[in-house]
Amino acid sequence: MKNINDLDTPALLVDLERLENNLCRMATLVREGGKTLRPHTKTHKTPEIAQLQIQHGAVGLTVAKLGEAETLADAGFDDIFIANQLVGAIKVERLLSLLKRAKIQVGVDSREVAEPIGEAAKAAGLRVPMLIEVDTGLGRAGVRSLEEGLELAAYIDAHSGLSLLGVFAHEGHLYAEAGRAEASAKSMEQMRLTASEFGRAGLPCEVVSVGSTPGSPYAAKESGITEMRPGVYVFNDRTQVSCGVSTLEQCALTVLATVISVRSDGRILVDAGTKTLAGDLLKKDGTCGQLLEYPHIAFVNFNEEHGYLQASGTIVPKVGEKVRIVPNHACTCVNLHETLTAFRGETVEAVWRIAGRGKIR
Repeated sequence: MKNINDLDTPALLVDLERLENNLCRMATLVREGGKTLRPHTKTHKTPEIAQLQIQHGAVGLTVAKLGEAETLADAGFDDIFIANQLVGAIKVERLLSLLKRAKIQVGVDSREVAEPIGEAAKAAGLRVPMLIEVDTGLGRAGVRSLEEGLELAAYIDAHSGLSLLGVFAHEGHLYAEAGRAEASAKSMEQMRLTASEFGRAGLPCEVVSVGSTPGSPYAAKESGITEMRPGVYVFNDRTQVSCGVSTLEQCALTVLATVISVRSDGRILVDAGTKTLAGDLLKKDGTCGQLLEYPHIAFVNFNEEHGYLQASGTIVPKVGEKVRIVPNHACTCVNLHETLTAFRGETVEAVWRIAGRGKIR
């Protein structure tokens, strides 16, 4: 078996022991909270990891794009939630085709989105299950009042081409560490209130779904929530560490890079830049990533093909040495790569194709 240090670089790596621990930890949290787990796959985009999530108790999977759902269906997965608004005749046609071979749920936040889907489904003799997105503080998509939600729910429930499953939210605003517990509690209360008002109006609300890795420890303890959709927990990254959500030791994803230049002023270059790591900077200090082997060396800048490190001491890597870099944002980093090399210890166990990469439609 090949050692990871024998790989050509840059190479995207996943530590299987850390990955498995992350999967187990979240599955236990969700199960003990009495919720079902429908993890978001946009972080890894890899069918083999999706299968591991199912093996750890996930009832189904979540995706951001229709193309990701098609990829998972091609791989044999048949219970998928598209947590996004699908707009345009081309996407509606693809959705109806996908419904014929898998159980698909879709998100919606307006009648303008729901109506074309419903009309096309009715003409095809199908019904499209829908969850209404609720804006609980992120300020992105979602209905922004109970009245708006009730009006949309009534429309979906009455349409012969649609069926109303419930409500969902993404609490992305919980990445701000200050006041996270209070913000989470407010979001969960808004979801409970929305579900309660649906019930009072005689509208179905079987699913009350929330999704955020930073919010998971709080959501798991909340009553009235039926489903959780965390995503980046599978790998974690420097953003999660910075937010206090994970430790560096829980980061399963790294980029293997080679040192290609060492200068006397402490400037060190590696062969991994924005085309390898993505362009996300850590908000707290503006750095580009972190070296596992040399945590004292700052990753200060990058361009397309180069990463710029700055050493302040005498302990530095040599030209030709390979180093592992923890990316700031796992999701955008993964989407740049074709394969993911899975290893245990330092031994390569598998090479997985990132089948969902580039599926932006």
